[in-house]
Amino acid sequence: MLSNIGVPGLILILVLALIIFGPKKLPEIGRAMGETLKEFKNSTKGLANDSDDDKKKKTDLEK
Repeated sequence: MLSNIGVPGLILILVLALIIFGPKKLPEIGRAMGETLKEFKNSTKGLANDSDDDKKKKTDLEK
């Protein structure tokens, strides 16, 4: 999805964000987005680990 944007599109998005939110709010917004992505990644990693554990338990029970 992001591979279709290109450099000019990315620059346009950044300029619009700067105009809309202002230079003081952008670091706060970036930090909040980073923390959100980090939490999402940790949550999905936990779900993947849970499903791996379930598969391992199922194969152990079959033995």
